[in-house]
Amino acid sequence: MELRNRDYHVERPLMNQQQLEELGHQTSATRTYQWRTWFQCSRARARALLFQYLPVLSWLPRYPLRDWLLGDLLAGLSVAIMQLPQGLAYALLAGLPPVFGLYSSFYPVFVYFLFGTSRHISVGTFAVMSVMVGSVTESLAPDENFLQGVNATVDEVARDHFRVQLASTLSVLVGLFQVGLGLVRFGFVVTYLSEPLVRGYTTAASVQVFVSQLKYVFGLQLSSRSGPLSLIYTVLEVCSLLPQSVVGTVVTALVSGVVLVLLKLLSDKLHRYLPMPIPGELLTLIGATGISYGVGLKSKFGVDVVGDIPAGLVPPAAPNPQLFASLVGYAFTIAVVGFAIAISLGKIFALRHGYRVDSNQELVALGLSNLIGGIFQCFPVSCSMSRSLVQEGSGGNTQVAGAVSSLFILIIIVKLGELFRDLPKAVLAAAIIVNLKGMLKQFTDIPSLWKSNRMDLLIWLVTFVATILLNLDIGLAIAVVFSLLLVVFRTQLPHYSVLGQVPDTDIYQDVAEYSEAREVPGVKVFRSSATMYFANAELYSDALKKRCGVDVDHLISKKKKWLRKQEQKLKRMQKTLQKQTASSEGTSVSVQVNTIITDVESNNVDDSMARASAGNELEDTTASGQEDAKAANGSTLKALGLPQPHFHSLVLDLGALSFVDTVCIKSLKNIFRDFREIEVEVYMAACHAPVVSQLEAGHFFDASITKQHLFASVHDAVLFALQHPRSSPASPVLTTKL
Repeated sequence: MELRNRDYHVERPLMNQQQLEELGHQTSATRTYQWRTWFQCSRARARALLFQYLPVLSWLPRYPLRDWLLGDLLAGLSVAIMQLPQGLAYALLAGLPPVFGLYSSFYPVFVYFLFGTSRHISVGTFAVMSVMVGSVTESLAPDENFLQGVNATVDEVARDHFRVQLASTLSVLVGLFQVGLGLVRFGFVVTYLSEPLVRGYTTAASVQVFVSQLKYVFGLQLSSRSGPLSLIYTVLEVCSLLPQSVVGTVVTALVSGVVLVLLKLLSDKLHRYLPMPIPGELLTLIGATGISYGVGLKSKFGVDVVGDIPAGLVPPAAPNPQLFASLVGYAFTIAVVGFAIAISLGKIFALRHGYRVDSNQELVALGLSNLIGGIFQCFPVSCSMSRSLVQEGSGGNTQVAGAVSSLFILIIIVKLGELFRDLPKAVLAAAIIVNLKGMLKQFTDIPSLWKSNRMDLLIWLVTFVATILLNLDIGLAIAVVFSLLLVVFRTQLPHYSVLGQVPDTDIYQDVAEYSEAREVPGVKVFRSSATMYFANAELYSDALKKRCGVDVDHLISKKKKWLRKQEQKLKRMQKTLQKQTASSEGTSVSVQVNTIITDVESNNVDDSMARASAGNELEDTTASGQEDAKAANGSTLKALGLPQPHFHSLVLDLGALSFVDTVCIKSLKNIFRDFREIEVEVYMAACHAPVVSQLEAGHFFDASITKQHLFASVHDAVLFALQHPRSSPASPVLTTKL
């Protein structure tokens, strides 16, 4: 829209804060105590709480069958077809038997259907979560702990049983953390995970996933490693064992990967003409299983296969409390990462389709999914971006699609799971690696962030490097701490500017950026782009004194030094007068001391000594002489021969202040004191009402600093300073023509 140049004329009284409050009839806002409503009991409140914590009751009765049912059925089938191979593969990634990936694709999905608020995300197994679980299971239950016999073979049954116990207990702890955080309304915690941090973290996790699958691609037996630099050591071990690779396994992985890539490319090319994407993973798994069974890949070529997949569901089992202490740290990290991934995807789809996602309820829903899933021996889950996109793209409108997909997975668990016992693990590894394409493409963030925001690039790189080198849990902690420290660092180095008036306006801009902006003669206007608090208050004061072009501390030091000399001279005069009084007989002597600036500059103390007169006491005369000396014109900068500031007033634009603390209040008081010492009056402008209230609560205003020093705008303060330097008369009328 084109803006037309129009003149307008504003005439109003020049207003300081006190006048503004009187004119606007400011009243203190009534404080509402929300906690009081928590203990109120009524039928309406019980109904609201039920709908809040069980959202399915609010939308399912109003579900439009004709419009949405077909789309949700088709989307559920599409997601289930993807969920099957991903569940098997991601269980392998978590260091567990593949069937537990199917369990994790059923229970949590159905629980989220009841408690979730997002209509489009697909909850279930996810690569990043699986690799985090895998790092826990392999570190706490390494193969070396289950060696048996003379040949030192691994007891896989005992190992898998203990790892399942670890993963399910971990899932319960993750669920407890998420439910607890959700109930105390702690959903905002995800705001500390910025987008560059999450993208850098998931990219590093995808590299971890890729490296973890190399042993299945090459058919190698690697040592279990965890902790810092474990990824580097694993890569080095893979490189050293490459000559021992199983050729049949490598060929199986390569062929499966190529076929899967071709099917995905074909699906992308024909997606306009197909009601649902081509299920590349499922077709690859079915084909590989058939070939493996017919050819005998395990017996003839030594290709490792999935093995027996028990049919039916496992009974619930209580978590092992003895493992809580060793898992609690991992559980909190996984809980935060899983929620961050789910809520970020949920908000994307909510904005796209025009509905709201409750972050606190999402925490509760995801926590209950993990909590109940852990009881049924599932490992921690989150949501998958690829499946969520498929669910949305194939016509899904609600979590009915998720319920449909979980029912399909249930049928597979009960009846069809055992058909995949001859599926090669190399095929699952190939499917995992191919599906990492989306996350590995996030490396393109580096050039884009280099051009747009290098601070975000720094967060991305630090997160990536820390996660690669120090593992997923420590890497995330370092990334969060670094990003928060970077925020503090950026507030410590804001942009400080001296403002000038844009001609014929009441607008003030940085004179370094606006060539037409001119400083107002005699008035210095200073602004910071960040709030002032304990971490940058001293830097604010230093920048202010530097930008003003006057060495404030030097002038104050010189002035105090001169006053000390004057005091010493007065003491010497007092001693001299005492001697003269003692030598006089029967006569009381009164002395009046007059210090004249010409005498001080010439250091002629004798000429500046007052003469004696009768009728007054010596002590009163000396005291009055000291007061007169301090108040004399000789204490001014001009009289001292010190350089005077080229401005008589300083205006602090405090519009950027969002809060104040005690250090900020002390710094502002020191600014008033120091600049008044060099004969510059200080004013403040554009403070927000909450900041003014905090200044009052901090006892900032007193007899020397009142609300008459605080103005509604910078222009008010400048006009007042121009018309009344170093004084406080009645306010004039402010007239502005634009």
